[in-house]
Amino acid sequence: MKSLKEKILNKTAVLGVIGLGYVGLPLAVEKAKAGYSTIGFDVQRDKVEKVNAGINYIGDVVNEDLEKIVKSGMLRATLDFSQVVKADAVCIAVPTPLDQYQQPDVSYIKASAESIVPYMHKDMLIVLESTTYPGTTEELLKPILEKSGLKCGIDFYLAFSPERVDPGNLIYKTKNTPKVVGGVTKECTEIAAIMYENILEAPVHKVSNPAIAEMEKILENTYRNINIGLVNELAILCNKMNINIWEVIDAAKSKPYGFQAFYPGPGLGGHCIPLDPYYLSWKAREYGFHTSMIESSMMINDRMPEYCAERSTKILNRFKKSVNGSKVLILGVAYKQDIEDFRESPAIEVINELEKLGAIVDYYDPYIFEYKEHGKVKTGLNELSVEVLMNADLVIVTTAHTKVDYSFVQQNSKFIFDTKNAMKNIKNRDNIELL
Repeated sequence: MKSLKEKILNKTAVLGVIGLGYVGLPLAVEKAKAGYSTIGFDVQRDKVEKVNAGINYIGDVVNEDLEKIVKSGMLRATLDFSQVVKADAVCIAVPTPLDQYQQPDVSYIKASAESIVPYMHKDMLIVLESTTYPGTTEELLKPILEKSGLKCGIDFYLAFSPERVDPGNLIYKTKNTPKVVGGVTKECTEIAAIMYENILEAPVHKVSNPAIAEMEKILENTYRNINIGLVNELAILCNKMNINIWEVIDAAKSKPYGFQAFYPGPGLGGHCIPLDPYYLSWKAREYGFHTSMIESSMMINDRMPEYCAERSTKILNRFKKSVNGSKVLILGVAYKQDIEDFRESPAIEVINELEKLGAIVDYYDPYIFEYKEHGKVKTGLNELSVEVLMNADLVIVTTAHTKVDYSFVQQNSKFIFDTKNAMKNIKNRDNIELL
């Protein structure tokens, strides 16, 4: 009987991916494209049916790639977790949100692990990719998987390898982004690294245990959170001092070393950067440690939507308009430019803050026709017309989509609050105010 290492090297290994979302589907596609028979698992029937029909729903997946590998039989999706028994290696890429108390919700990881326990077999590799707090792989996942009667490091391999998906990035995709891998044992690390080396066109960085890989991912996003918090705080100060923060940053980044540019905005969005520091702060309390710098940056970033609403109120006041009853048009509800993902989008929080104050808020986003939040659906405008712009008492740019004609917006709007410096190339700035 061939070992798992041999199966991976000669591409006879069957690979599985649990969770066919923003991380899981691109990963499953790359596995299939690399020549491995791949099974995608999900609890949502709609996703499974779309994958099996070759219909793409993730921006970073090439439609033709998905259609081709599905037609060739290299990728199939299923709701039936008993099919795990056919897989030699399974990656778990499920959501890890925060609960109502801003604490990690690992229920999806737990449910995934419990779903595969009855179908585990010897010489199998399990890799967790979901972003989570340090210790999850060994403290939560390993005990559940060992309920199968198999012993980690002896009967099966277990590792953590953080996802590094950056939706909309035109250069770095799943295939060419370097991978970090940390296994429970040295052999676990080696087997997981071999798998990724045979799938990706990027180096694999091996670390000594899962906790280091878990903390590495938290560090990446906490680093960004803190620096964005710093520049958001400076943006508030610069506004009081009548200094253009955007010009300040452009000047600072002219230095070829010692500075990396981060930019202010209406808050933080996406699944990772706004959430990951909360995982670390929660885990730190177990050790009696208070993450003061991290929590300070989180407080600044979390308050930015409210600050943007306050600034909007002051702008309207200058025109002798009360925010209550004013018509406000939001440009962009995606959490970053040129994508259709609105998870944790600060633009939605800006809308919520303005509506609390009585504003009548519409939005236009070329990528998102409607979004659902807390069970309520909000529908956007079909097009950005002269009438739509002229009817708005204030236009707020909250996402810098490149598909928007900002010259057209400037020419037909009463006033614009640009929180993303999306209109930096517009020469006539009489009706534009920057964050």
